[in-house]
Amino acid sequence: MKTQLQITPKERAQRRQEFIGRIKGGAAFLFAAPHAIRNHDVHHPYRQDSNFYYLTGLDEPESVAIFNPQSKKPFTLFLEPKDKTKELWEGKMLGLEGARQKLGADEAKSSHDPNAFEEAAIEALLQADRLYYRVGVNTLRDQLIFSLMVKAAKKLGRTGRSLWPIFDPSEVLGEMRLVKSANEIACLQVAANITAQAHTEAMRYCKPGMYEFELEAALFHSFRAAGAGRLGYGSIVASGENACVLHYVNNQRKMQESDLILIDAGAEYEYYTADITRCFPVGTHFSPEQKEVYQSVLLAQKECVAMAKPGRTLKEIHQHAVEVLTEELKRLKVLKGTTASLIKSEAYRPFYPHGTGHWLGMDVHDLGRYYEETYSNSRKLKPGMVFTVEPGLYFSADSKVPAKFKGIGVRIEDDVLITEKGHHVLTSAVPKEVEEIESLRS
Repeated sequence: MKTQLQITPKERAQRRQEFIGRIKGGAAFLFAAPHAIRNHDVHHPYRQDSNFYYLTGLDEPESVAIFNPQSKKPFTLFLEPKDKTKELWEGKMLGLEGARQKLGADEAKSSHDPNAFEEAAIEALLQADRLYYRVGVNTLRDQLIFSLMVKAAKKLGRTGRSLWPIFDPSEVLGEMRLVKSANEIACLQVAANITAQAHTEAMRYCKPGMYEFELEAALFHSFRAAGAGRLGYGSIVASGENACVLHYVNNQRKMQESDLILIDAGAEYEYYTADITRCFPVGTHFSPEQKEVYQSVLLAQKECVAMAKPGRTLKEIHQHAVEVLTEELKRLKVLKGTTASLIKSEAYRPFYPHGTGHWLGMDVHDLGRYYEETYSNSRKLKPGMVFTVEPGLYFSADSKVPAKFKGIGVRIEDDVLITEKGHHVLTSAVPKEVEEIESLRS
């Protein structure tokens, strides 16, 4: 399933033009992700900051982008100059000329020259009435930016104005990233196809007596063999009661034939990630109790997916999931009372403690507001938005449920694209009907 899809330099230039238009009158400083130390002198594999990569296409650390809409050259990129010794050890570097020619930077300067950044940053501030910069990620960097604002303010003389107000650029970029382009949707579909194939292979491969990490390794092999760049997030391979831990990632348990296993894993392709969750028996068939819980979650999941269309909101979809699952909890004799009173008192929350979906894109929990104008006004879905639909039920060993359900955790998750007429499920290739799963398992 290897492919060569990617975001074109033209599309990235269009993004920068839109971003510059949205922050006109201000200036923006965006920093690359640091190269994180794993231990001693060994680094983690590098993954660029999503916002930085979205606008620049540069996946090298030690880089900064300044966007100054008031300048004739609004896009300045600071990056490491070419270094033959470093290239010998770590591979080819883009260099300053490459940044101009391949990434479309109006100006490219060495990130090793602190004076160059200081001069450009102060110049941009003096021409701006506000700053777009994400505070709180790096304390030393925050101190640098604050000191540069003080230096710039002194150059203004006795004006009586305060320092520049600071806005998080993720607010602006989140709105841009929320509605996907055709190329972005194509990349997401590739990520979904790779992930769907891996989940399906895991259903075939799993055997009693295996360890969770063996399935985790099989998933990673399938992702990489199909052309995925990396994991979209840490894989959850949770058997038995581990499935009741929402973000379980230890993946150490030996799986028993009577277990139900929950796999939540996604491949990343060209910086876009899929996010799929499936549950299946370690043996050949669901037990009657596992099947009951699974069918309850599947009912909610399918009805919520069917609701996805322009004009709906994620809040409405979540509310419907709560209604269906509360009814199912009554049917399973876990809860008693009227559905309305149980929802009002949130009696369902010990068994369904999370939301039904989130935005999906370059990050597994992607940027973009969930509301319009005010927090209480839930955002209406539009074509090009991509999100997950993932209801679940979790009955830990110490939960107050019938004994036969203790230790069962079920979540079913698909990735959904809103289209002009409704929706398209990007991850439909992964089986989720009981009969399909049991056919694969046997």
